[in-house]
Amino acid sequence: MSLNTLTKELKSLGNKGDVEILQRFFKTAPGEYGEGDVFIGIRVPVQRKVAQKHVNLAFNDIQKLLNNKIHEFRLVGLLILINKYEDADNDREKERIFNFYLKNTKAINNWDLVDLSADKIVGDFLFHNPKKKNILDELVGSNNLWERRIAMISTYAFIKKGKHKEAVSLAKRLLGDEHDLMHKAVGWMLREMGKRIDEKLLINFLDNYSHKMARTTLRYSIEKLPEAKRQYYLKK
Repeated sequence: MSLNTLTKELKSLGNKGDVEILQRFFKTAPGEYGEGDVFIGIRVPVQRKVAQKHVNLAFNDIQKLLNNKIHEFRLVGLLILINKYEDADNDREKERIFNFYLKNTKAINNWDLVDLSADKIVGDFLFHNPKKKNILDELVGSNNLWERRIAMISTYAFIKKGKHKEAVSLAKRLLGDEHDLMHKAVGWMLREMGKRIDEKLLINFLDNYSHKMARTTLRYSIEKLPEAKRQYYLKK
């Protein structure tokens, strides 16, 4: 299927009634983190179905989607990439998709775009190619908010497979980050580490670093703990 067919389909699925809601939700006003982002009002489940139909779209056409000012076009491009990555039957193709993703981080410029894709491509690839994990260090040290978030959310792939060191290492480096979206990302990954691997790992981190954590990070990280433990860390 052609890019022209895909873009026509996406435009036909837009819902004007949802546009204003989405633009508020993703903070697109002047001075906000999503400033200037454009929505046409397509919900994510619908975009997933469209992406699945167009999994064979050529890379140069995916590039055009990622370059598009419309948010849903960029997300569909990323969803197609995820589908291609998961369907790839060799490491060379997976690495091609991984490199393509990293070359387009400027287009992955809102939290949903990061959260729906980072662990599935960057995280998974690095889990299976540990010699390249230094890329996480490069991303987490970036001046670009979204690259830092890509790094942190990528550790979700490791957490799901029972590995916690990557998340802990990046969380420590990001404790001083000033952006609320990073506070949320770090807290989320710490919470998942405690929930999916071992609560003791989270408790150990909290005992050592809760006094340095942003309040948002702390609240996110302790969300699944028993109430008594939650109150202990909130009042500590």
